[in-house]
Amino acid sequence: MTGNLIRDKSYEFALRIMKMYRHMIKNNVEHEIAKQLLRSGTSIGANVEEGCSAQSRKDFIHKLSIAQKEAFETRYWLRLLRDSGEIKKEHGNSMIKDCDELISILTSILKTTKANTK
Repeated sequence: MTGNLIRDKSYEFALRIMKMYRHMIKNNVEHEIAKQLLRSGTSIGANVEEGCSAQSRKDFIHKLSIAQKEAFETRYWLRLLRDSGEIKKEHGNSMIKDCDELISILTSILKTTKANTK
């Protein structure tokens, strides 16, 4: 743990996504959708990490904006998998809840950073 809320939560979320991906592949869930989920779900944390080492406030905003977009995409894939019955409803709801929390944190960070930039 780094002590940085968004870094820690996005990293833990990526680990859950990776475990979910392995489970889906073992259970023959649509391979392309599983890959899309893996890409977007792990990209959130990667962009947060890049943002934390940004060279400017503008770069920080850009990287966290990408992380936010990836979180929205991840939520879409999770909803699709849950609602199609490819993953258990309870598991999907738990993952979506965590994803929504990441979206809320990222949105708050971006709003505050943009307001302080003006």
